[in-house]
Amino acid sequence: MSTDERHQIAARIAQKLRDADVGCEIVALLPTDVAVLRRDRIMVATTLILVSALAWGYLLWLSAAMGMSGMDMSGLRTIPAGVGLMVPVHTPWSAIEFAFVFVMWAVMMVGMMVPSAVPMILTYARVGRCTQVQGTPFGATAYFSIGYVLVWVAFSLFATLAQSALERAGLLNAAMASTSTVLGGLIFVAAGSYQWTRLKYLCLAQCQMPFAFLVRHGGFRRTALGALMLGFRHGAYCVGCCWMLMTLLFVGGVMNVLWIGLLALVILLEKVIPSARIASLGGLIFVAAGAWSLSAVMF
Repeated sequence: MSTDERHQIAARIAQKLRDADVGCEIVALLPTDVAVLRRDRIMVATTLILVSALAWGYLLWLSAAMGMSGMDMSGLRTIPAGVGLMVPVHTPWSAIEFAFVFVMWAVMMVGMMVPSAVPMILTYARVGRCTQVQGTPFGATAYFSIGYVLVWVAFSLFATLAQSALERAGLLNAAMASTSTVLGGLIFVAAGSYQWTRLKYLCLAQCQMPFAFLVRHGGFRRTALGALMLGFRHGAYCVGCCWMLMTLLFVGGVMNVLWIGLLALVILLEKVIPSARIASLGGLIFVAAGAWSLSAVMF
């Protein structure tokens, strides 16, 4: 079969997929030097590790700053600014406090979610290199990563609003953890139950199979807007997969670094292990923890 015939067959298949509202793109994978692919992988992975390390460094700094004060903090709440700012508990949030809490959540989401997105971003860069050897995939990969992060920044806004509402209701303590055993138990049960839902599994499948995700959604995007929107779409799937796990931060403490790290590990394992077993097991553990907490109150 000649090259022209193969291209014609591929074009017909692509058109049928488009007619069925399935995004696709015809790409010609070019032979690429293994050394070039390895160099790309090292550069992209190093950048992502550095970004994650900076985010975790900021969280550790905030946690240490909030825990260093030796004074009696009863009746006060600490603004997560890293400089010991405190206000009376019943004082309404100011714009500056809202901004600091929002930044805390946004950085936390970067620290928790970027490591779990590394396989997807590396795959995107690799496909980009194999489809345009003479060019560079780094610009498009950067825009893809930014799109992914922007989704979690948007999620951080909703998390900040939720924290504000819980504090106004007196349901969070100075460590930003739930003061209500009932609320904590209900959050555990809700988060665990979500682990078994169809929506969870559908979103998780998009996160577990990076190459399949690219195939389903049109392949590598060379333009800044195209790469940004594709990263945004992948981030939306990740939010659909993990948003209920983030609510558990209100149980263990929003600035409890060990708790943040444990949840980040659960998310990472869910995505890198190609099955739903981790999600199902996590759901069982969370529901059991919630039932235990509720039973302690009821009995």
